[in-house]
Amino acid sequence: MDTDQLRTFERIVREGSFSRAAWSLDVAQPTVSARMQALEQQVGGPLFVRSGRGVALTDLGMSFLPYARRALEVLDAGVEAAQQAQVGQRGRVSIGVLESLSGSFLGPAVARFHAEHPDVEVLVRAGRQEQLVELLYDAVIRLAFLVWPAHDLLTGDIEILLTLREPVVLAVAPHHPLARRPQVDRATVAALSKPFLLLRWWVTLPPAVAQLATLAKSVVDVPMDTGRQMVLSGVGAGVFPWMQVADFVKSGQMTVVQVTDLPLLERDSVLVRRRAGPPLSVADEALVTTVRERAAALGLIPPDRGRSVVRGGRDREIN
Repeated sequence: MDTDQLRTFERIVREGSFSRAAWSLDVAQPTVSARMQALEQQVGGPLFVRSGRGVALTDLGMSFLPYARRALEVLDAGVEAAQQAQVGQRGRVSIGVLESLSGSFLGPAVARFHAEHPDVEVLVRAGRQEQLVELLYDAVIRLAFLVWPAHDLLTGDIEILLTLREPVVLAVAPHHPLARRPQVDRATVAALSKPFLLLRWWVTLPPAVAQLATLAKSVVDVPMDTGRQMVLSGVGAGVFPWMQVADFVKSGQMTVVQVTDLPLLERDSVLVRRRAGPPLSVADEALVTTVRERAAALGLIPPDRGRSVVRGGRDREIN
């Protein structure tokens, strides 16, 4: 039993005769007859009886007709879905993201993508670096945002699709003692933070931040969200990646403190895929484009980074 046989059967029912069905299908009448003979052999009996005005369905034909039409509808829907997937309007995308990038950065990009591709299923998983690497290699997600460099966590070929570079800033509440000074040094930060918030979003703690924690009179080791809420409530000072505090700084709920003797701190994150996995679908590429456009609008794409491939802990640029 094949699609041609089912379509011919349904067309004979619609047209009421073999000859009109052959004409509408643009095939010879013997072809229509041959298809029906093959189909009747498979279903176990005649589907039509001839009458003076054409053909009529037998009881077997009547019982088989709704199933034939349902099968054709499912096949047509499948073809349409496949065609839409080819242009990115159907399908599924999956992406993992660091918790520190999941809300303020990725959230608006996913919202825009869904508005433009409402029939594409979207799966987002947020977690720590190690969790995302595991999800990527288990093929639960096709794309992942990771802190970079992280060659000790990644094996095999990794293609970098996008690099983000965020400034890292010391943030406090507007009424915090540190906010009243236009510029401070590390000793002042250590003395006035009360407490200094050691935020666990680094793969490796930068030496400058580790030194601040050593100098500080009081240190609280907290997750990112906890530290941000403490700062918003006026307690403590913390070193945050920019996307974690950007909206609060713009709204006046947080203040960035300039530390004169603190080296420039930046965090690189990369959007990656496994080269060993299947190629990106049209929908995947559309999501990557949406994410890239958001990063560009926020000024987070460093000018010296392109698309690259990482092999054995070393990477090369793709222009």
